[in-house]
Amino acid sequence: MVSKFALEGVDELIRTGGSAHTTVQAQPKFKIGDRVRTVNNHPSGHTRVPQYARDKVGTVVQNFGAFMFPDTVAHDQGENPQHLYNLAFEAQELWGPDANPIDTLYISMYEDYLIPVEG
Repeated sequence: MVSKFALEGVDELIRTGGSAHTTVQAQPKFKIGDRVRTVNNHPSGHTRVPQYARDKVGTVVQNFGAFMFPDTVAHDQGENPQHLYNLAFEAQELWGPDANPIDTLYISMYEDYLIPVEG
C-alpha cells in the first residue's frame, strides 16, 4: 500500500519533483480516437473529475501510460494503477450551444472515470 508523504518531505518533493508513474499489466481499455463518456459521480472524497466535465463525451488523443490512481491513494486504498489519457472535449459539449464552436478543452483522466461510447 502507498503511504502518504510525511510533512517534512514535502519541500524536497516539490523541489526535485515526483511521479506517480508506475506499471500495470492490463492493456489500455481505450485507444487514440475512441469516444468516451466521463462518469457522473459525486464522491464525498477526492476525485480528479471536474464537475463541469461529468457525464460528457470526449475523444482520446493520448495515452500517458500507467499511474497510481489518486482517488484510492488519497483514501489509503492502495495504488490501483491504471492508464491515464488526455481527452479532447468540444466547448459546446461542456458548456452548451453558446460556447464557441471552435474551442476545445483537453483534460487528463484515468480509466476508472471513462465509459466507452458505442457507435
